[in-house]
Amino acid sequence: MSTQTTVDSNELFIGGGWIEPRGSERITVVSASTEDLAGSVPEGTNADIDGAVSAARQAFDDPDGWSSWAADDRAQALERLADALESRGEETAQRVSLQNGMPISIAMQTEAVFPAVLARYYAGLIRQTTLEEERQGLLGGTIQVLRKPVGVVGAIVPWNFPQCLSMFKLGPLLASGCTAVIKPSPETVLDSLLLAEAIIEAGLPPGVVNIVPGGRELGAYLVEHPGVDKVAFTGSTAAGRKIARRCGELLRPVTLELGGKSAAIVLDDADLSQSVEALFGATLLNNGQTCYLGTRVLAPRARYDEVVEMFAGLAGALAVGDSLDPATQIGPMVSARQRERVEGYIEEGRAQGARIVAGGGRPESQDRGWFVEPTVFADVRNDHTIAREEIFGPVLSLIPYDGVEDAIALANDSEFGLGGSVWTNDQERGEDVARRVQTGSIGINHFVIDPAAPFGGVKASGIGRELGPEGLAAYLQLQTIYKTPPLQPDAAP
Repeated sequence: MSTQTTVDSNELFIGGGWIEPRGSERITVVSASTEDLAGSVPEGTNADIDGAVSAARQAFDDPDGWSSWAADDRAQALERLADALESRGEETAQRVSLQNGMPISIAMQTEAVFPAVLARYYAGLIRQTTLEEERQGLLGGTIQVLRKPVGVVGAIVPWNFPQCLSMFKLGPLLASGCTAVIKPSPETVLDSLLLAEAIIEAGLPPGVVNIVPGGRELGAYLVEHPGVDKVAFTGSTAAGRKIARRCGELLRPVTLELGGKSAAIVLDDADLSQSVEALFGATLLNNGQTCYLGTRVLAPRARYDEVVEMFAGLAGALAVGDSLDPATQIGPMVSARQRERVEGYIEEGRAQGARIVAGGGRPESQDRGWFVEPTVFADVRNDHTIAREEIFGPVLSLIPYDGVEDAIALANDSEFGLGGSVWTNDQERGEDVARRVQTGSIGINHFVIDPAAPFGGVKASGIGRELGPEGLAAYLQLQTIYKTPPLQPDAAP
């Protein structure tokens, strides 16, 4: 099913156009499904980041530049960007699927559609946002409060939903008047070429968005660059901790959306037979390569065998295959290294006494590509490694509990707190349980990220929020202007 042609570029998108890179190294991308060559782009260097930050700084500091545009003008530019992204949606989905193994059916719902939705959402939101307000001071004077763009943003984007997560950052930062340097992950760089094309077509001023692909070292250089005013990062908790430490030293604002080990709590009244599609989306979406998934499934002990059987049947029935095949439900891991990581966790689960009831190996039907069978473990304890650490693959851990209080305690017994779900026939009861789970977001009988809702984590799952009005506020800083002075008491004679 995978494409036979490669996508190659010899230039970087900096300062509103395509320029020669400063270095000679290249990033080569291989199809996750076939291991065939998919394309290549130049690998950015520190000098390229310097040029990109300089272009972003110039675009921001220009008295007539992006940051000074009226909110409605920026909104119109975002709407043009949405149109340009939408026209490239199918090709974007195909490139993402080819690179990271995301099933094309999922890519067509997310990578092809969601970026344009976000651009239009923030276009509408910035029109409604009060950027200046006047207050009456308590001492008698008047006060002007301004909401101003924070400046140049260093945005580091992961490989699992590369275009969606790029727009998690670009949508609000562009609406606010910020400029950006984006560093895509080396695993997914070919789709970023289409983003650059859309930015040109939308008529964004030169330097407002710059794209420099590279690895961890390049990301670290961007994070601490003196020309960057804020960092926005989505990725692992380990990398997030390093970024947080450096930004703390620099007193630089940062938004971190990190890892998860979320709980899917099955209550004793749940009818899972009516929720198979929603369960799949909340636990195994994108081959398990999704940060918020409920990979710890908590089931009441009285129904534990039934829940184990249901999830084993679900996993065993999923169609595993080439990510570009519309029938595929589970594609490959993004890379050979990621497959090795997932297989290492599966072996660890076995070694600690958990019982595999589905999967556990590589699918016999796939002789190429980085595939792992959808795997379900039963008899898992919450202190097992597979229940504590983020695996980022199609591996579920089924944990029994005794009563709702025990379920909530188990759900909260994690260093993470990003997503989660509660499954029940009683909506009110489900909401009561959801309110008591320590997490940034949680769904009742489903989990779907909505652009209007703040998304992010607590504990080791991150700092700050993306999406919603809260996502826009993260790119605005406050300035107070004291206007009319308060009345002064009469001078002493």
